[in-house]
Amino acid sequence: MIPPYRFAVAPSGLKESLSASAAAEAIAEGLLRVAPGAEIDLLPLVDGGEGTAEALAAAAGGRLVPCSATGPVGASVPTHFALLDGTAVVEMAAVAGLSLVPRDRRDPGVTTTYGVGELIRAALDTGVGRVLVGCGDSGTSDGGAGALQALGARLLDAEGRELPLGGRALLRLARIDASGLDPRLAATEVLVACNPYNVLCGPLGVARVFGPQKGAGPDLVEELSAALDHWATILIRDLPPAGTDLRTGPGTGASGGLGAGLAAVGARLMPRFEVLLGHLDLDARLARADLVVTAEGALDRQTSLGKIPGEVARRAKALGIPVLALAGTIGEGAHEVRLVGVDAYSGILPAPVALPEALARGAEFLADAAERALRMVLLGSRLARPVVPR
Repeated sequence: MIPPYRFAVAPSGLKESLSASAAAEAIAEGLLRVAPGAEIDLLPLVDGGEGTAEALAAAAGGRLVPCSATGPVGASVPTHFALLDGTAVVEMAAVAGLSLVPRDRRDPGVTTTYGVGELIRAALDTGVGRVLVGCGDSGTSDGGAGALQALGARLLDAEGRELPLGGRALLRLARIDASGLDPRLAATEVLVACNPYNVLCGPLGVARVFGPQKGAGPDLVEELSAALDHWATILIRDLPPAGTDLRTGPGTGASGGLGAGLAAVGARLMPRFEVLLGHLDLDARLARADLVVTAEGALDRQTSLGKIPGEVARRAKALGIPVLALAGTIGEGAHEVRLVGVDAYSGILPAPVALPEALARGAEFLADAAERALRMVLLGSRLARPVVPR
């Protein structure tokens, strides 16, 4: 007889495969195959990336505002932002995310955050007093230059010509003319929900850490690193931010450097979970569980550095609740997640599978993996019982 277990299912989305909500439902399906009477608390979590605006609108009783804006490769794309009570939520991934960059056009030297600036302008048009920009899942590495251009800044080369869009062009930047910057920015609180571990420049700068994921080869990684370093120099000179280190300050590298660009025009960079998870009463809900199950697309060294499974595990560990993590792939440094509170982890693929098939069958594989993992957990709990002499 299986006791009425209580599970908290708190995954992130699996990039290009499942939203956080879909991932949570798939995990729950697998758990219920083993423990049909279980109480399951679904806690799909967002980190500022894909699904953030929709999730916050649903949690706070807000609404999505559909619109169109410039996508990461320059063409207009359908997108949205959310309106809550006095706050607009701009999800950068909804207009400049990696999923919007066709695989044969993944060149972070030319992709742009211009559409993010357009969404911020559209949000300002509604008269809100606060704009929350969610960072994550970006397909760009332009330091937020495109967003600033959309907000009215002119980026000029040595001959006074405006630069084209994209991070590579920043190598030719001579000065920033901010005279046309949207004046409403100064009267509006702009918060950027970002991963504080992501920085703009240096050995762990965003181009080096995340550029390869966006399609950059070794040469382009170094070119973009130099471009963003130069971008920081010009930002500091022409738009000196109050109290923010644009090169290595926490969150400056968020979404390909969007954090630094927005900080230069007055935005505050905030640890994303501090901003995004407050409405969920997360700690209290984790505390009620016998087991917490989390998930993400790739479990690796980055998981402990501000990713959702790492944050969930850290909170659950403080409460004494065991944590199981499931992942699409297990990468280098995955074992480090045990240090932040993950007790066990497992990949979801049952056998080598081509990437397109793995993405398309994500829900199926995740449900099956949750079932397999729980069966192993229950077997282990039986073996752990004291031996009764016969």
